[in-house]
Amino acid sequence: MTSFSANETRAVSMLATLYVVRMLGLFMVLPLISIYSADMVGATPFLLGLAVGAYGLTQATLQIPMGWLSDHIDRRWVIVFGLSLLVAGSVVAALSTSIWGVIGGRFLQGAGAIASATMALVADYTRVEQRAKASAIIGGSIAIAFGLALVLGPTFANFGGLQAVFAATGVLALAGMGVVALLPKPQRFQRAHREEGAGFNRSRLSDVLSIKSLNTMYLSIFFLHFLLMAVFVVVPSSLETQANISREHHAWVYLAALVLAVPGIYWLIQGRRYMNTPTRTLLTCLGVLLVGLISLAIGGPPATLFGLLLFFTGFTALEAMLPSLASIYAPADSRGTAMGVFASSQFSGVFFGGVLGGALLETSGVIGVWLGLSVLALGWVFLLSVSRLASPISFEAT
Repeated sequence: MTSFSANETRAVSMLATLYVVRMLGLFMVLPLISIYSADMVGATPFLLGLAVGAYGLTQATLQIPMGWLSDHIDRRWVIVFGLSLLVAGSVVAALSTSIWGVIGGRFLQGAGAIASATMALVADYTRVEQRAKASAIIGGSIAIAFGLALVLGPTFANFGGLQAVFAATGVLALAGMGVVALLPKPQRFQRAHREEGAGFNRSRLSDVLSIKSLNTMYLSIFFLHFLLMAVFVVVPSSLETQANISREHHAWVYLAALVLAVPGIYWLIQGRRYMNTPTRTLLTCLGVLLVGLISLAIGGPPATLFGLLLFFTGFTALEAMLPSLASIYAPADSRGTAMGVFASSQFSGVFFGGVLGGALLETSGVIGVWLGLSVLALGWVFLLSVSRLASPISFEAT
């Protein structure tokens, strides 16, 4: 297997860093909003769920336009603009004293929809034979950001509440702009390509929606983030009420679960060689996640902690795999558009998971949330079972 060139190593490392600092800020609030915002003016279970998932709506709406735009202008400018909106939304949320202010800030945070442009930029900097490895590294960086966020979020909140976490998110977004400024100019545009793409190319969107393997990735990332957001509508309060763990110690719980999950994550990603058997490995990861959901639903300290361990294992492995597979299945000249659809699917899951999780909590209680999520996860198992995903190896020469 060939190695990265010096330029590829630099670019992939910097983009992985960008992903970590950006996603770290967005993930840090997940274990916090449902408990730290509960006493805010106007707070209800439904609105707390909306606050958790609000940024997903604007992310989902803008990913395809931003991905398309990045196919026609320097992707770095698209990313800087998106990061500036993340800063603005963080400031609004940090200064808010009502749940509606937090929701508005989260909507504005989500308007910085740069995931599709960033994933497409990874491909711009790497050779075809290195893209699977580069995409896997980026996917892994998202998983790392998720793990760090679950520990750092509660830690920051112990010192300054939710406002300190939103302030840290804004600072991290500014740091991300610094990373973008250091990136070299990608050599991907040809004059004919620029002229051909002067307007919106509907055929590109049609093309990336007609590929069966890509459609499976779109639905899978939707389900994954739906489950994540809905889980964090109930888990923080469950740790307090069922496991009798005070919020000041939640960071240690998440840290322990994540550390113990590392061997399982490694086995799922490396030991199963998922690039050769993607369907089997995705189903294995999903099975681990589903058992975690069942354990969380049972409740009680041992079951809750064991459920977190399994849920984090399955989620983190899938979070690393799915972007890599999607970027490989995507056509080279429409990768920005394809990753825009992928990111839109992801953040649609974020929004609907938060909103419907909050709605179920308000109308049916905690049990209703767990039952709803279990049904959704079983539907995802069925989808993967009937899907025949193409081997990514066959795409490397295209």
